[in-house]
Amino acid sequence: MTVYKRFAIEFGMGIDLHGEDYTKASVKAVKDAISRVCLSGLVEVLNLSLEDVFIEVILGVPKGGEVREEDVIKAFPVGKVELRVVEGGLRVPGIFVPMFGESSSIVVVNACVVVKVPG
Repeated sequence: MTVYKRFAIEFGMGIDLHGEDYTKASVKAVKDAISRVCLSGLVEVLNLSLEDVFIEVILGVPKGGEVREEDVIKAFPVGKVELRVVEGGLRVPGIFVPMFGESSSIVVVNACVVVKVPG
């Protein structure tokens, strides 16, 4: 069994303003987090391949059971991803605009992305 050590931790937030789509908000949250992480140290300092990383993702979602986990995992360009969905996030009233979606609720999802390396 490979033991991993934390290399980077980042947080992100994703919002779906009109469709109450928990997966869409989750993908936005993880993309927000990973957009601020540069993993150059993995290759240049540790001499690892980007495929060697293990990525732990924790999502805070108001209705976690409605997240299509495979769609969220596809948002990660490298590594092996493990996803855990916990109760959290936010759902608040918005406005109903039929051409933008079928809901008047705004959904907010928070993501914690932890990049781990063999060690």
